[in-house]
Amino acid sequence: MNVQFGDPEANYKKVEQFVADAVNAREKPDVIVFPELLDTAYDLTRLDKIGDRGGERARSLFSRLARQHQVHIVGGSIAQKTKEGTYNTSYVFNDRGELLHEYSKVHLFRLMEEEKYLLAGDRIGVFSLGDVPSSLQICYDIRFPEGVRKGALLGSKVLFVVAQWPHPRLQHWRQLLIARAIENQMYVVACNRVGEGGGNIFCGHSMVIDPWGEIVVEAMQNEEIIQAEIDTDNVDQIRKQIPVFGDRRPQIYE
Repeated sequence: MNVQFGDPEANYKKVEQFVADAVNAREKPDVIVFPELLDTAYDLTRLDKIGDRGGERARSLFSRLARQHQVHIVGGSIAQKTKEGTYNTSYVFNDRGELLHEYSKVHLFRLMEEEKYLLAGDRIGVFSLGDVPSSLQICYDIRFPEGVRKGALLGSKVLFVVAQWPHPRLQHWRQLLIARAIENQMYVVACNRVGEGGGNIFCGHSMVIDPWGEIVVEAMQNEEIIQAEIDTDNVDQIRKQIPVFGDRRPQIYE
């Protein structure tokens, strides 16, 4: 998705169209994933004006779309305004339109001055999409393997990553995602925006990676919908084959 800079109205219209297009594809998806800050993009200096108070608009929209189309939605992330300040927050809904999980970006990216305009989240958890334990990270978070590993230790089999990852660090994006999949023996489903905004060019390359680190499907740098089928039984098989978690020695790491 090419997120329009500082224009929530245009972006939410595009979200509705993308969901309609996705559910009318040849095979209707079980889960739809969107990119980071899909409402405002990185118009950080105006978040007090254009941010979503309490995340109410985003939650209402994604709940309605999930219920209407009977599809799970990982709603990218939005600028959630609170009394304390603004968080970069992601919401996950099940196919009945019920809120399953809320996550606010833990690691703020200084190169884009996030720490000046956003508050950091303080929780990492696991949620179930159907019967699949899953976890969520936002963009810069993937540079911190401790957070991803915590989700894996809590049972996550699928890591969803939503991002606005810019050039020139495309190879960092690809290789970090592959590494997170291999070291945690889990699927990684990553959605990155495309286009330009705020002086940045965003590199796209949304992808799905299997627990061996093999890319199942990868987008390029234009707006598009990609689709993949995953088998989470592979996670159990690989974790038994190479018992990484059982061989950990956390007393040494600490």
